[in-house]
Amino acid sequence: MINWVGFIPAALLISLVPGANQLLGLSNAVRHGTAYALAGIGGRLAAFVVLIGLVVAGLGAILATSATALTVIKWVGVVYLAWIGFSSLRRARRAPAATSTASPSDTGQRLRPLIVNEFVVGISNPKALLLFAALLPQFTGGPAGDADKQLVLLGAAYLAIEFVVGLGYIGIGSGIGAIGISARTHRRIDLGSGLCFLGLAGLLAVDDVT
Repeated sequence: MINWVGFIPAALLISLVPGANQLLGLSNAVRHGTAYALAGIGGRLAAFVVLIGLVVAGLGAILATSATALTVIKWVGVVYLAWIGFSSLRRARRAPAATSTASPSDTGQRLRPLIVNEFVVGISNPKALLLFAALLPQFTGGPAGDADKQLVLLGAAYLAIEFVVGLGYIGIGSGIGAIGISARTHRRIDLGSGLCFLGLAGLLAVDDVT
């Protein structure tokens, strides 16, 4: 029997903690609007579906105990987060400092890069794999034959919670973007986002995930 009473608060707390994907969703909402940010969440959830699938298939536990696999995943994540950070800083440096307003809908940004960014950030985070491999089995119970079904249900529940929390971050970002912030403010947002992503890359680089 699934321990929903324990799982829901734990999953909600984990999802609420600001991380790379939530920061990316908020930033996408500020710059590109709600629809684009929602598409980005789709990429994030797709990555989590893959990770949850690995856990259900039993591969999650194997990867979680493989120092080599975790190290490779970790450095892919570090490089990608750093790339996003430097891209934001470069965008901030090139952006005009004028005070004219800029609408997120005027960016002309395609959906694909946003979806890919969220997917890669999610799939290349070794802590996400460790989270699913360690968290989901804790809340299963009953006959061993039901474990896979329970893991699927728990994974689906986590995806729903992640989506709802992601909507909250997007709502904040969309609210900021909707007030018609100036190009100077967009530049500061890009600068702040870039520094945050570089900071996350640095934290992941020095963290011992093995």
